[in-house]
Amino acid sequence: MESAPAIFAGTVFALFGGALLMWTAVRVWHREPVAHGVSPVASAALATLSSVGALALGVWCFTRL
Repeated sequence: MESAPAIFAGTVFALFGGALLMWTAVRVWHREPVAHGVSPVASAALATLSSVGALALGVWCFTRL
């Protein structure tokens, strides 16, 4: 019963991290801004770090099962 929240949280973090990483990659690939009004390099780097962090949290949640 205690593993249900870990599965839910891990799934949410993994889906969010994967979607954010894919979205950032597509925006960079098409040379479109990741965030308006911000340096393209800084916004792409921050979005990439956030997505990798979310993926890492998802993996950590799944290791707690």
